[in-house]
Amino acid sequence: MNDDTLLQLEQRLIEASLPFAVTTVIRALPPTSAWVGAQALVEADGALHGWIGGGCSRTIVIQAALEAIRSGQPKLLRISNTLATQEADVEDHAMPCASNGTIELFIQPTVPPPVVLVLGATPTALEACVLAQRMGLRVAAAASVTLPLAALGLQRVIEGFDSAAFALLKPQLVLVATQGDADEQALEAALRSPAAAVLLVASQRKADKLREAMRVRGIEPQRLAALHAPAGPYIHARTPEEIALGAVAGLVALRRSLEQEQAGGALLPGTAGTLPKVRPCESMAPVVPVAPVAPTPARYVNPVCGMAIDIASAKYVVDYGGQRLYFCCDGCKVEFEREPGKYLAIAQGAQQGETT
Repeated sequence: MNDDTLLQLEQRLIEASLPFAVTTVIRALPPTSAWVGAQALVEADGALHGWIGGGCSRTIVIQAALEAIRSGQPKLLRISNTLATQEADVEDHAMPCASNGTIELFIQPTVPPPVVLVLGATPTALEACVLAQRMGLRVAAAASVTLPLAALGLQRVIEGFDSAAFALLKPQLVLVATQGDADEQALEAALRSPAAAVLLVASQRKADKLREAMRVRGIEPQRLAALHAPAGPYIHARTPEEIALGAVAGLVALRRSLEQEQAGGALLPGTAGTLPKVRPCESMAPVVPVAPVAPTPARYVNPVCGMAIDIASAKYVVDYGGQRLYFCCDGCKVEFEREPGKYLAIAQGAQQGETT
Protein backbone atom coordinates (compact mmCIF):
# COMPACT_ATOMS: atom_id res chain seq x y z
CA MET A 1 0.00 0.00 0.00
CA ASN A 2 1.54 3.33 -1.08
CA ASP A 3 1.41 6.56 0.93
CA ASP A 4 -1.46 8.04 -1.10
CA THR A 5 -3.63 4.99 -0.51
CA LEU A 6 -2.78 5.03 3.20
CA LEU A 7 -3.80 8.68 3.42
CA GLN A 8 -7.02 7.95 1.58
CA LEU A 9 -7.83 5.14 4.02
CA GLU A 10 -7.08 7.47 6.93
CA GLN A 11 -9.44 10.08 5.51
CA ARG A 12 -12.22 7.53 5.01
CA LEU A 13 -11.90 6.35 8.61
CA ILE A 14 -12.02 9.95 9.88
CA GLU A 15 -15.14 10.66 7.82
CA ALA A 16 -16.75 7.47 9.15
CA SER A 17 -15.78 8.44 12.75
CA LEU A 18 -13.89 5.17 13.24
CA PRO A 19 -10.81 4.86 15.51
CA PHE A 20 -7.39 3.93 14.16
CA ALA A 21 -3.67 4.39 14.84
CA VAL A 22 -0.83 5.36 12.52
CA THR A 23 2.51 3.71 13.27
CA THR A 24 5.73 5.32 11.98
CA VAL A 25 9.23 3.83 12.10
CA ILE A 26 11.52 6.47 13.62
CA ARG A 27 14.69 4.33 13.94
CA ALA A 28 15.82 1.14 12.24
CA LEU A 29 19.10 -0.74 12.84
CA PRO A 30 20.04 -3.60 10.48
CA PRO A 31 19.37 -6.32 9.87
CA THR A 32 15.73 -5.30 9.41
CA SER A 33 13.39 -4.86 6.45
CA ALA A 34 11.92 -1.66 7.91
CA TRP A 35 13.23 1.82 7.20
CA VAL A 36 12.91 5.21 8.88
CA GLY A 37 9.66 6.80 7.78
CA ALA A 38 7.89 3.55 6.96
CA GLN A 39 4.25 3.69 8.04
CA ALA A 40 1.30 1.44 8.71
CA LEU A 41 -2.27 2.07 9.77
CA VAL A 42 -3.97 -0.20 12.31
CA GLU A 43 -7.76 -0.29 12.50
CA ALA A 44 -9.77 -0.98 15.66
CA ASP A 45 -10.32 -4.60 14.58
CA GLY A 46 -6.54 -5.19 14.35
CA ALA A 47 -6.27 -5.00 10.55
CA LEU A 48 -2.85 -3.58 9.54
CA HIS A 49 -2.32 -1.67 6.30
CA GLY A 50 1.14 -0.56 5.14
CA TRP A 51 4.63 -1.73 6.10
CA ILE A 52 6.64 -1.45 9.30
CA GLY A 53 8.87 -4.50 8.92
CA GLY A 54 8.53 -8.28 8.74
CA GLY A 55 5.98 -10.55 10.35
CA CYS A 56 8.14 -11.02 13.46
CA SER A 57 7.23 -7.59 14.87
CA ARG A 58 3.76 -7.35 13.33
CA THR A 59 1.88 -8.87 16.29
CA ILE A 60 3.68 -6.61 18.79
CA VAL A 61 2.93 -3.49 16.76
CA ILE A 62 -0.77 -4.35 16.31
CA GLN A 63 -1.22 -5.00 20.03
CA ALA A 64 0.54 -1.76 20.97
CA ALA A 65 -1.57 0.18 18.44
CA LEU A 66 -4.81 -1.27 19.85
CA GLU A 67 -3.73 -0.27 23.37
CA ALA A 68 -3.02 3.27 22.10
CA ILE A 69 -6.47 3.44 20.50
CA ARG A 70 -8.08 2.30 23.75
CA SER A 71 -6.23 4.85 25.87
CA GLY A 72 -6.29 7.63 23.28
CA GLN A 73 -2.63 8.32 24.07
CA PRO A 74 0.38 8.11 21.71
CA LYS A 75 3.29 5.86 22.60
CA LEU A 76 6.90 5.09 21.69
CA LEU A 77 7.77 1.46 21.03
CA ARG A 78 11.18 -0.23 20.86
CA ILE A 79 11.59 -3.81 19.57
CA SER A 80 15.13 -5.04 20.12
CA ASN A 81 17.31 -7.66 21.79
CA THR A 82 20.11 -5.14 22.30
CA LEU A 83 20.59 -3.96 25.86
CA ALA A 84 19.62 -0.33 26.20
CA THR A 85 18.91 2.13 28.99
CA GLN A 86 15.27 1.84 29.92
CA GLU A 87 13.28 5.03 29.43
CA ALA A 88 10.02 5.77 31.20
CA ASP A 89 8.23 6.87 28.04
CA VAL A 90 9.41 3.98 25.84
CA GLU A 91 7.70 0.58 25.79
CA ASP A 92 10.34 -2.13 25.27
CA HIS A 93 9.77 -5.53 23.62
CA ALA A 94 12.16 -8.31 22.70
CA MET A 95 12.75 -8.80 18.97
CA PRO A 96 11.27 -12.22 18.09
CA CYS A 97 13.09 -12.43 14.71
CA ALA A 98 16.29 -14.46 14.44
CA SER A 99 17.90 -11.49 12.66
CA ASN A 100 18.05 -9.54 15.95
CA GLY A 101 17.51 -6.17 14.28
CA THR A 102 16.15 -3.12 16.10
CA ILE A 103 13.21 -0.91 15.23
CA GLU A 104 11.68 1.99 17.13
CA LEU A 105 8.22 3.26 16.31
CA PHE A 106 5.91 6.14 17.17
CA ILE A 107 2.22 5.23 17.42
CA GLN A 108 -0.35 8.03 17.07
CA PRO A 109 -3.98 7.06 17.71
CA THR A 110 -6.97 8.90 16.28
CA VAL A 111 -10.10 8.37 18.34
CA PRO A 112 -13.35 10.10 17.29
CA PRO A 113 -14.95 12.24 19.99
CA PRO A 114 -18.13 10.89 21.59
CA VAL A 115 -21.56 11.52 20.12
CA VAL A 116 -23.58 13.95 22.24
CA LEU A 117 -27.34 14.13 21.75
CA VAL A 118 -29.01 17.40 22.82
CA LEU A 119 -32.77 17.22 23.40
CA GLY A 120 -34.84 20.34 22.90
CA ALA A 121 -34.95 23.49 20.77
CA THR A 122 -34.96 25.98 23.64
CA PRO A 123 -32.46 28.86 23.71
CA THR A 124 -30.39 26.84 26.19
CA ALA A 125 -30.44 23.77 23.92
CA LEU A 126 -29.42 25.78 20.84
CA GLU A 127 -26.53 27.43 22.69
CA ALA A 128 -25.44 24.06 24.10
CA CYS A 129 -25.29 22.61 20.57
CA VAL A 130 -22.98 25.43 19.46
CA LEU A 131 -20.72 25.24 22.52
CA ALA A 132 -20.49 21.44 22.43
CA GLN A 133 -19.35 21.55 18.81
CA ARG A 134 -16.70 24.11 19.73
CA MET A 135 -15.47 21.63 22.35
CA GLY A 136 -14.85 19.13 19.54
CA LEU A 137 -17.83 16.89 20.34
CA ARG A 138 -19.96 15.25 17.65
CA VAL A 139 -23.38 16.77 18.25
CA ALA A 140 -26.81 15.54 17.19
CA ALA A 141 -30.14 16.90 18.40
CA ALA A 142 -33.79 15.98 18.75
CA ALA A 143 -36.81 18.18 19.39
CA SER A 144 -40.55 18.40 18.87
CA VAL A 145 -39.92 21.29 16.45
CA THR A 146 -36.62 20.96 14.59
CA LEU A 147 -36.60 24.13 12.49
CA PRO A 148 -34.47 26.15 14.99
CA LEU A 149 -31.81 23.39 14.82
CA ALA A 150 -31.49 23.38 11.02
CA ALA A 151 -28.80 26.05 10.74
CA LEU A 152 -26.42 24.67 13.40
CA GLY A 153 -24.51 22.20 11.19
CA LEU A 154 -25.28 19.23 13.43
CA GLN A 155 -24.38 15.64 12.65
CA ARG A 156 -28.05 14.66 12.69
CA VAL A 157 -31.40 16.17 13.69
CA ILE A 158 -34.25 13.90 14.82
CA GLU A 159 -37.87 15.03 14.98
CA GLY A 160 -39.51 13.94 18.23
CA PHE A 161 -38.16 11.88 21.09
CA ASP A 162 -37.97 8.39 19.63
CA SER A 163 -36.01 5.94 21.79
CA ALA A 164 -35.57 3.59 18.79
CA ALA A 165 -33.92 6.39 16.78
CA PHE A 166 -31.72 7.25 19.76
CA ALA A 167 -30.61 3.62 20.02
CA LEU A 168 -29.51 3.63 16.37
CA LEU A 169 -27.57 6.88 16.91
CA LYS A 170 -25.74 5.35 19.93
CA PRO A 171 -24.98 8.59 21.79
CA GLN A 172 -22.48 8.31 24.62
CA LEU A 173 -23.85 11.39 26.39
CA VAL A 174 -27.33 12.99 26.31
CA LEU A 175 -28.19 16.51 27.42
CA VAL A 176 -31.90 17.09 28.10
CA ALA A 177 -32.63 20.82 27.73
CA THR A 178 -36.34 20.72 26.85
CA GLN A 179 -37.25 22.99 29.80
CA GLY A 180 -40.99 22.43 29.71
CA ASP A 181 -41.46 20.94 26.23
CA ALA A 182 -42.35 17.25 26.73
CA ASP A 183 -39.81 16.88 29.56
CA GLU A 184 -40.96 13.43 30.67
CA GLN A 185 -41.09 12.00 27.17
CA ALA A 186 -37.64 13.35 26.34
CA LEU A 187 -36.05 12.18 29.57
CA GLU A 188 -37.54 8.68 29.28
CA ALA A 189 -36.21 8.32 25.71
CA ALA A 190 -32.78 9.53 26.89
CA LEU A 191 -32.66 7.02 29.75
CA ARG A 192 -33.74 4.19 27.45
CA SER A 193 -30.88 5.02 25.08
CA PRO A 194 -27.43 3.36 25.40
CA ALA A 195 -25.87 6.62 26.66
CA ALA A 196 -23.39 6.30 29.51
CA ALA A 197 -24.75 9.47 31.14
CA VAL A 198 -27.81 11.70 30.83
CA LEU A 199 -27.59 15.34 31.97
CA LEU A 200 -30.79 17.23 32.77
CA VAL A 201 -31.16 21.02 32.72
CA ALA A 202 -33.56 21.63 35.60
CA SER A 203 -33.71 22.94 39.14
CA GLN A 204 -33.17 20.41 41.92
CA ARG A 205 -36.87 20.45 42.78
CA LYS A 206 -37.96 19.81 39.20
CA ALA A 207 -35.26 17.16 38.73
CA ASP A 208 -36.57 15.27 41.78
CA LYS A 209 -40.11 15.32 40.37
CA LEU A 210 -38.88 14.03 37.01
CA ARG A 211 -36.90 11.27 38.70
CA GLU A 212 -40.09 10.12 40.41
CA ALA A 213 -41.95 10.32 37.10
CA MET A 214 -39.30 8.10 35.51
CA ARG A 215 -39.77 5.50 38.25
CA VAL A 216 -43.49 5.51 37.52
CA ARG A 217 -42.71 5.02 33.81
CA GLY A 218 -40.70 1.90 34.63
CA ILE A 219 -37.11 3.15 34.45
CA GLU A 220 -34.96 0.82 36.55
CA PRO A 221 -33.00 2.26 39.52
CA GLN A 222 -29.63 1.25 38.02
CA ARG A 223 -30.50 3.21 34.88
CA LEU A 224 -31.65 6.22 36.91
CA ALA A 225 -28.13 6.25 38.35
CA ALA A 226 -26.96 7.50 34.93
CA LEU A 227 -28.99 10.70 35.41
CA HIS A 228 -27.02 13.82 36.39
CA ALA A 229 -29.25 16.67 37.50
CA PRO A 230 -28.87 19.54 37.64
CA ALA A 231 -26.60 19.39 34.59
CA GLY A 232 -22.97 20.39 35.11
CA PRO A 233 -21.30 22.26 37.97
CA TYR A 234 -23.02 25.06 39.85
CA ILE A 235 -21.87 28.36 38.29
CA HIS A 236 -24.67 30.75 39.38
CA ALA A 237 -26.08 30.62 35.83
CA ARG A 238 -29.12 32.74 35.01
CA THR A 239 -29.31 33.37 31.27
CA PRO A 240 -29.83 30.58 28.69
CA GLU A 241 -26.25 31.12 27.53
CA GLU A 242 -24.88 30.73 31.06
CA ILE A 243 -27.03 27.65 31.71
CA ALA A 244 -25.76 26.12 28.47
CA LEU A 245 -22.16 26.88 29.48
CA GLY A 246 -22.58 25.00 32.77
CA ALA A 247 -24.26 22.06 31.04
CA VAL A 248 -21.50 21.77 28.41
CA ALA A 249 -18.91 21.93 31.20
CA GLY A 250 -20.70 18.88 32.60
CA LEU A 251 -20.48 17.15 29.22
CA VAL A 252 -16.74 17.81 29.03
CA ALA A 253 -16.17 16.50 32.57
CA LEU A 254 -18.13 13.32 31.87
CA ARG A 255 -16.39 12.83 28.52
CA ARG A 256 -12.97 12.86 30.19
CA SER A 257 -14.21 10.56 32.94
CA LEU A 258 -15.46 8.14 30.28
CA GLU A 259 -12.11 8.26 28.49
CA GLN A 260 -10.28 7.45 31.71
CA GLU A 261 -12.53 4.45 32.25
CA GLN A 262 -11.88 3.24 28.70
CA ALA A 263 -8.14 3.72 29.10
CA GLY A 264 -8.34 1.39 32.08
CA GLY A 265 -9.44 -1.49 29.90
CA ALA A 266 -13.03 -0.89 28.91
CA LEU A 267 -14.35 -1.49 25.39
CA LEU A 268 -13.73 0.89 22.51
CA PRO A 269 -16.50 3.26 21.39
CA GLY A 270 -18.93 1.46 19.11
CA THR A 271 -18.07 -2.04 20.30
CA ALA A 272 -20.58 -4.34 21.94
CA GLY A 273 -21.06 -4.30 25.69
CA THR A 274 -22.09 -1.97 28.49
CA LEU A 275 -20.48 1.45 28.65
CA PRO A 276 -18.45 2.09 31.81
CA LYS A 277 -19.98 3.97 34.71
CA VAL A 278 -18.83 7.59 34.76
CA ARG A 279 -18.21 9.72 37.79
CA PRO A 280 -20.69 12.53 38.54
CA CYS A 281 -19.86 16.17 37.94
CA GLU A 282 -18.50 17.98 40.96
CA SER A 283 -20.13 21.24 41.98
CA MET A 284 -18.10 24.39 42.37
CA ALA A 285 -18.07 26.13 45.75
CA PRO A 286 -20.54 29.04 45.93
CA VAL A 287 -18.96 32.33 44.98
CA VAL A 288 -19.32 35.22 47.44
CA PRO A 289 -19.70 38.51 45.51
CA VAL A 290 -17.34 41.29 46.52
CA ALA A 291 -20.10 43.85 46.09
CA PRO A 292 -23.91 43.72 46.06
CA VAL A 293 -25.31 42.90 42.64
CA ALA A 294 -28.59 44.51 41.67
CA PRO A 295 -31.26 42.03 40.53
CA THR A 296 -32.00 41.93 36.83
CA PRO A 297 -35.60 43.15 36.34
CA ALA A 298 -36.08 41.05 33.21
CA ARG A 299 -35.66 37.81 35.20
CA TYR A 300 -38.28 36.08 37.32
CA VAL A 301 -38.03 33.06 39.63
CA ASN A 302 -40.65 30.38 38.96
CA PRO A 303 -42.30 29.88 42.39
CA VAL A 304 -43.02 26.19 41.70
CA CYS A 305 -39.63 24.81 40.64
CA GLY A 306 -37.30 27.74 41.39
CA MET A 307 -36.01 28.11 37.81
CA ALA A 308 -35.07 31.60 36.59
CA ILE A 309 -37.25 32.71 33.64
CA ASP A 310 -36.74 35.39 31.00
CA ILE A 311 -39.93 37.47 31.33
CA ALA A 312 -39.74 38.70 27.73
CA SER A 313 -39.91 35.17 26.30
CA ALA A 314 -42.06 33.44 28.97
CA LYS A 315 -44.83 31.30 27.40
CA TYR A 316 -46.71 30.34 30.57
CA VAL A 317 -48.17 33.34 32.42
CA VAL A 318 -50.91 33.59 35.07
CA ASP A 319 -52.54 36.72 36.55
CA TYR A 320 -53.64 36.01 40.11
CA GLY A 321 -54.45 38.25 43.07
CA GLY A 322 -53.29 41.35 41.24
CA GLN A 323 -49.90 39.79 40.52
CA ARG A 324 -48.46 38.33 37.29
CA LEU A 325 -46.62 35.03 37.66
CA TYR A 326 -44.38 33.32 35.09
CA PHE A 327 -43.69 29.59 34.68
CA CYS A 328 -41.12 27.57 32.71
CA CYS A 329 -43.61 24.90 31.58
CA ASP A 330 -47.24 23.93 31.56
CA GLY A 331 -46.63 21.43 34.39
CA CYS A 332 -45.52 24.20 36.77
CA LYS A 333 -48.48 26.36 35.71
CA VAL A 334 -50.93 23.52 36.46
CA GLU A 335 -49.22 22.88 39.81
CA PHE A 336 -49.65 26.58 40.73
CA GLU A 337 -53.34 26.51 39.79
CA ARG A 338 -53.76 23.56 42.17
CA GLU A 339 -52.43 25.46 45.20
CA PRO A 340 -52.26 29.15 44.24
CA GLY A 341 -52.11 30.41 47.82
CA LYS A 342 -49.02 28.34 48.63
CA TYR A 343 -47.04 29.41 45.56
CA LEU A 344 -48.20 33.02 45.66
CA ALA A 345 -46.62 33.26 49.12
CA ILE A 346 -43.40 31.75 47.73
CA ALA A 347 -43.40 34.27 44.86
CA GLN A 348 -43.98 37.20 47.21
CA GLY A 349 -41.22 35.96 49.51
CA ALA A 350 -38.79 35.74 46.57
CA GLN A 351 -39.62 39.29 45.52
CA GLN A 352 -39.12 40.61 49.04
CA GLY A 353 -35.78 38.83 49.21
CA GLU A 354 -34.64 40.54 46.02
CA THR A 355 -35.55 43.98 47.35
CA THR A 356 -33.84 43.63 50.74
